[in-house]
Amino acid sequence: MRHDTWTRRAMLATAVTTAGSGMARAQAAERPLRLVVNAGLQVLDPIAGTSFVTRNFAYMVFDTLVAMDSQGIMRPQMLQGWKASDDRLTYNFTLRPGLEWHDGQPVTAEDCVASLKRWGARDSTGRRLMGAARSLRATATDSFVLELARPFGGVISALGKPSVHVPFMMPARIAANTQPTEPVKEIMGSGPFVFLRNEWVPGEKASFRRNPRYRPREEPADGLAGGKRVFIERAELLSMDDPSMRVAALQANEVDYLEYAPFDYLPILQRDRGTTLAKPGGIAQIMGGLVLNHAQPPFNNLKVRQALQLALDQGGIVAAHGLPDGMFLPRCQSMTLCGTPLSSEAGGEALRPDMERARAVLRESGYDNERVVLLDAQTSSLIHPMAMVVSDQMRRLGLNVDHQVMDWATAAQRWLSSEPVERGGWSAVPVVYTGFDMADPLVNVGISYNGTRAAPWLYDDAALTPLLREFEAEPEDNMERRRALAAEMNRRALINVNMPLTGQFSSPAVWRSELQGVIDFGFPVLWNIRRA
Repeated sequence: MRHDTWTRRAMLATAVTTAGSGMARAQAAERPLRLVVNAGLQVLDPIAGTSFVTRNFAYMVFDTLVAMDSQGIMRPQMLQGWKASDDRLTYNFTLRPGLEWHDGQPVTAEDCVASLKRWGARDSTGRRLMGAARSLRATATDSFVLELARPFGGVISALGKPSVHVPFMMPARIAANTQPTEPVKEIMGSGPFVFLRNEWVPGEKASFRRNPRYRPREEPADGLAGGKRVFIERAELLSMDDPSMRVAALQANEVDYLEYAPFDYLPILQRDRGTTLAKPGGIAQIMGGLVLNHAQPPFNNLKVRQALQLALDQGGIVAAHGLPDGMFLPRCQSMTLCGTPLSSEAGGEALRPDMERARAVLRESGYDNERVVLLDAQTSSLIHPMAMVVSDQMRRLGLNVDHQVMDWATAAQRWLSSEPVERGGWSAVPVVYTGFDMADPLVNVGISYNGTRAAPWLYDDAALTPLLREFEAEPEDNMERRRALAAEMNRRALINVNMPLTGQFSSPAVWRSELQGVIDFGFPVLWNIRRA
C-alpha cells in the first residue's frame, strides 16, 4: 500500500515536472527574441535602401536564390540547383519545390526573373551582370535561364552577394512594377519570418512572427546557407541610442542580442559569463572610409583628395574606439580589406600619413578655402567617434570644415543630393562597411561604382574601367589572375582617391549566453536560435 502511494506520488511529480518543462519550453519560444540594432529601421526595401539595418531586416522576411556559407562558399538556397554550359555563357536554374510567399501564393521563376532585373538595375554587381547578359527569362514555372553575351566569371557569387544590395526575391507583381530607387509599398517575402507592419514604429521597433509556411532546406544552417529553422515565435529589432542602456538591458535580460557591443564595455562583457562575444575576423571585420563628393568643390580637385588621403592617420582614427589589442589594424590600404583572399595594398606604400607633405600637396592644389560640409551620423556608435577624429585631421590639414551632426537616416538621405553645399549639399560622409561589402572588387563600394554616377558614388577613373571589365570576365577559379587584377584596381582606387580609408577593425556582436545555435557570421541572423 505504501509502495502504491509512493508510486502514485512519483508519477504525479513526474507529470508536473514534464508539464512544467513543456510550459517552460513554450514560454521560451513565445518570448520575443530582441535584437538591438546599430541604427533604427527606417527603410524596408533592401533594393531601394542602402543601410545594414535594412539588410538585416530583409534576411528575416525575404530569401535568396544562392547563399554564402561560413567558409565563403556559395550554395543553393531557394534554388534546387543550376547547370552551366561548357562555355559558361548559359546558366539554367531550377527552384526548390514548395516555396511560397507569405500570402500562400507559390514562388515562380517569373518572380525570380523580375526580382533579379530590379536588383540588376540598382546594384553595382547586378548592373555588371545584367550588362553582360543577352537574356534572362523564365522557361517554366520553376525554372529560368540566363544567357550571357560575354563571359562573366562571377554569376553564382553575384546571385549570392551577401550584403548591400542583396538580390532578395519578391513577387513579380511588386518587383516588376516598382522602380529600383523607389521603396516597395508592400513587404511580401518568402523568408523565415513575417513582418508585422501594424506594429512597426519607424526608427524604434520592428516586430516579426515565425513564418509557418517556410520550408527550410534539409542541411544544417551554415552562415547564410542551409536550413533556416526558426525555434522562436516572435522577434523584434529595437533601437537604443545610449550604449550604456544597451549593455544594461542585455545584462538585465531585457534584450537578447546587440548587433554591435559598445566598445567602452568590451572588457566588462568579456568577463560576464552571462554574455557571449562574437569573434569577427577577415571578411567579417569592418573598414572605415570617407565618401567624397567628386562632383563638387573642393573634392572635384584630385590634388585636394590626395592631400586629404595623406593627412588621414588611420591609427589615430581607429584609436577613438578604444579597442583592445588584436581588434584593429594600425594601418591598412587595401580597398578589399587586409586579410581577405583578394587583399592587396598595392599603391599604399606611398600613403603613410604625413601632415606636412599633405599640406604641401594642398597648397599645390590651389585650394581656395572652399567650405567642406562633413555629415556626421551621431547616432551610429561606429561612425561618430571616427568622424570626430577625421574632422580634426581635416582641419589640421587646412580645410574649412563645416561639421554637421545628425542621425544616420538624415545623413543617408542628404548624401543623395546633387546640390552645392550652399543649397544643402555635402562634401564628405564618414562611413563603415564590412568585408561582405568590400572584399570583392565587383562588390566594393570604392571600386565597383566607377563611372556609374550612382549617388553618392561619383568617382570616375577611366583607367579603372577596363580593369573591372577584365576582372568580371575572369573565372572565379583563376585566383592568380584575379589577385593581380585586384592589386592593380587597388592601385588605381588609391591614386584617384575614390574613397580614402580610415581604418580596419573588429566590432563584435554580443548575445545572452543562454541563446543556443547563434550563427556567428559577421552580422546578425535570427534563425537557428533556441533559448536554453
